[in-house]
Amino acid sequence: MFEPVFLLQQVLNGLSFGALLFLLASGLTLVFGLMSIVNMAHGAFYMIGGYIGVVVATLTGNLLLAVLVAVIAVSVTALIVELVLLRFVRGQELPEVLLTIGVSFVIADLCLAVFGGDPQNLPSEVRIPGALALGGFAYPWYRIFVIVVAVAIGIGLALVQSRTRIGATVRAGVDDREMITAMGVNISWVFTGMFVVGAALAAIGGTIGAGMQSILPGVQNEVLLYALVVIIIGGLGSVGGAAIGSVLIGLIDAFAKAWIPELAYFTIFLPMALVLVLRPRGLFGKATS
Repeated sequence: MFEPVFLLQQVLNGLSFGALLFLLASGLTLVFGLMSIVNMAHGAFYMIGGYIGVVVATLTGNLLLAVLVAVIAVSVTALIVELVLLRFVRGQELPEVLLTIGVSFVIADLCLAVFGGDPQNLPSEVRIPGALALGGFAYPWYRIFVIVVAVAIGIGLALVQSRTRIGATVRAGVDDREMITAMGVNISWVFTGMFVVGAALAAIGGTIGAGMQSILPGVQNEVLLYALVVIIIGGLGSVGGAAIGSVLIGLIDAFAKAWIPELAYFTIFLPMALVLVLRPRGLFGKATS
């Protein structure tokens, strides 16, 4: 149980699952932390991306095309949800929660009607074949690919958030919406763009995640729950916090399922409870004024 090969395998399992969580949680924490929108439909965006990605990958045999189509479809869906529904309840927490829960239910039912109830995965021919072999240890290249994608996206998000005009505009709009509006910036459209970007990240996670875990009815609730735990631990609005939280939860989940599977959920929610008690704004969250 403590053999080096076993420990290395669980570490990589935790990192690959954490990478998948980051793709989901990074978009949610940006929307939740920067826009104060409690988007309970975020897991449904992940599910749509997964289903569409699987269908396109099966038809074309091209993973990149599957990701692009899934991102476009989910982005359009998110844009419609934000413009037609959420914009009219902006700033009202309970209506936002109830509305996005309703959207999640509608999307889940539509996916069940269109794609059926059987678990679906990316076809093996579109995944990176083979495994990394080190002596007696082997680990699938596809899971390593997921880790690399998440790291690249994380670096990109951090740079955009801290080094670009778009990131500065979003942060300024969060801090003082009236002032940035008076300067001629249509902050409503900026926030709409952030909502769409968050949904697109969920779509990427859903598509490439379908090569690791099945897409099936109910998956939207499970991934949303994990993503909420991640952003509570990491802190709202923090990409770095989402990364640390994702790695932490991924590793805890991997080792808990291997060592104490009957307490797997307990080991996930215990760190969240401790963070809520000791540091309510999360490890990297900013204090609200």
